[in-house]
Amino acid sequence: MADLAPPRVPDAEWTRRPALARLVGALGEGNVRWVGGAVRDTLLGQDVHDIDAATPLEPVEVIDRLEAAGIRTIPTGIDHGTVTAILDGGNVEITTLRHDVSTDGRRATVAFASDWKDDAARRDFTINALYAHPSTREVFDYFGGVADLEAKRVRFIGDARQRIREDYLRILRYFRFQARFGSALDAEAEEACAELAESLKGLSRERVGWELQNLLALPDPGPTVARMRELGVLQVVLPEAGKQEVDKLSRLVAVENAAGVRPHAMRRLAALLPAVPPVAEGVAARLRLSKNQRARLTCTAARDTRDGDSPRALAYAVGVDCAIDRLLLEGQDIDALKRWEPPVLPVKGGEIVARGVRAGPEVARILRAVERRWVDEGFPDRERVAAILEDELARRG
Repeated sequence: MADLAPPRVPDAEWTRRPALARLVGALGEGNVRWVGGAVRDTLLGQDVHDIDAATPLEPVEVIDRLEAAGIRTIPTGIDHGTVTAILDGGNVEITTLRHDVSTDGRRATVAFASDWKDDAARRDFTINALYAHPSTREVFDYFGGVADLEAKRVRFIGDARQRIREDYLRILRYFRFQARFGSALDAEAEEACAELAESLKGLSRERVGWELQNLLALPDPGPTVARMRELGVLQVVLPEAGKQEVDKLSRLVAVENAAGVRPHAMRRLAALLPAVPPVAEGVAARLRLSKNQRARLTCTAARDTRDGDSPRALAYAVGVDCAIDRLLLEGQDIDALKRWEPPVLPVKGGEIVARGVRAGPEVARILRAVERRWVDEGFPDRERVAAILEDELARRG
């Protein structure tokens, strides 16, 4: 990690982007500070994907100043003070300084503020409340976030229970950030998460599902998920995941690493479910997963690797992604499927009709018989398929 005394964001590529300099020029250097993930990740030497800015200017003035400078804007969350600037190299979300007026654990009523520390105080974790000056790159750290980064500690700002009561989703966010950045456990945070875990039932399932996916897509969520179960948090959002399934997730991560396979949230979610497709279907519906996510989860949850079939035969039957997921879950080798695309059967029904078979069910039966033998023989070429077809036609007279 870069030298943080005095704290200063390293001279990263994104800090030198001309488009960001245009934005700062339009709003005024004293009216912009980079905030959140971009500052945190740059201090850690990690790649930055999204850049957020904070400003004391109210949204209407932000829009007016940017448009006067020829920068297009979208009022993505203007009721809560957020405007998106459309820039080369990546859009920037600009949010007016705020403080909470009231919260109910699901949404907050906010008022605009003028004090940077007031804005920092309403954020979730100390490591997310770091601001940086756009030209000097000086870091403004109001709650000890830099020290927590150095200690690999995820800590709520102020009273953990109060922060959670403002937005119950912060329980899941805590564990996601703990899995990504933490090593030292924070006792107060864990106690608060365990005490208020039941509050997660009042959140929209989409929000819960999104946080679970983000957690499971991290390099190694296994220890964190196990800790969530020990604290009674996992049971609230995913009651289907027992100790056996949590242990299976950890084994899957080890198998993925050995095989050099990138993490996938649906594969890992399948590991946390019993091998019963209807259960996976119910979880997919409850978490409001997309159609593609639901299909992959339910296919993977079957876990059937079809004894006697080759990996490629399995992949031909259920798709490469699902086959890889099933094989990894069972700790089997997937080398045969790397960079492999299922071939197309090199014979059509029309060819069978042309040989004198009446169009209809018999053509379909012959085609299926040819296909089965073609798959069993390891997808031979057209010449061999033609011989298989001749044999099947001969069998049927």
